[in-house]
Amino acid sequence: MNYYELIGWVGAASYLLSYFLLSANKLKHNSVTYQLMNVLGGLFLVICAYDSKDKPNLFTNFVWMCIGVVALISIIKRRRR
Repeated sequence: MNYYELIGWVGAASYLLSYFLLSANKLKHNSVTYQLMNVLGGLFLVICAYDSKDKPNLFTNFVWMCIGVVALISIIKRRRR
């Protein structure tokens, strides 16, 4: 297993764990933790997809990561008010 694949597995685990915790009502959709787990998961899967030249996977995870970044910015702005 190379480093890129390991990074991809960590990203997948982050996605799955965040969704599990959301579904188990341990995290809220508007929590920094949940969104950060999605952003990091997306970033790690983008890195893995780039290495393997898997363009559809790279695109999907990049968009997912961007959605998480926008949500994080929104949450942080709301908290500062």
